[in-house]
Amino acid sequence: MNYQLFLCFGQYTAIPDGNFEKALIDLGYDNVIDGQVLSSNFDTITRLSVSNKNISDLTGIEAFSGLTELFCAKNNLTHLNVSNNTALNYLYCDANQISNLDLSNNTALIELRCNENQIQSLDLNNNTALTFLMCHKNQTII
Repeated sequence: MNYQLFLCFGQYTAIPDGNFEKALIDLGYDNVIDGQVLSSNFDTITRLSVSNKNISDLTGIEAFSGLTELFCAKNNLTHLNVSNNTALNYLYCDANQISNLDLSNNTALIELRCNENQIQSLDLNNNTALTFLMCHKNQTII
């Protein structure tokens, strides 16, 4: 008999926040908290809801290249980097502690809700598709 052995090594995305990884497990995108998730698990995800999960760090969100909707409200985020999520249409990041939100690459963004954060300035010049904005209870917006 002639046997062939195939080894497949998948690419992984680092997910340093255990609460974020637990949320991904609860959604069926991972199966063990080990600080990484198989990147191919994100290929078809367009909507991600991880609100109210006690998440402090969304590092790894950049691997969700097809993401159009992100709901991450009521967490402990102090920063949020969605610069690689260029397909993003809806971003709800209310009730965190975000001080800086750079959305310059998110030109497809239609709706933004970033209430109750620590945002001091918000440049939306590149967000020409934006039709809805809620950004109250932040620091002085300049």
